[in-house]
Amino acid sequence: MIIVPVKEGENIERALKKFKRKYERTGVIKELRRRQQYDKPSVVKRLKMEHAIYVQKLRREEE
Repeated sequence: MIIVPVKEGENIERALKKFKRKYERTGVIKELRRRQQYDKPSVVKRLKMEHAIYVQKLRREEE
């Protein structure tokens, strides 16, 4: 459970901003979206491989 302490006289907008930031950091939304559809293990493996190749190309260009 996320707890955001609100100080006396603190703006409610600022407290909401703190809450949203903490909520995003937990990764709940990202996990929910990931679980909404099933990806075959072979597809996940292929995507990871493509991402690794992409990252290697980026690093090679930096040098």
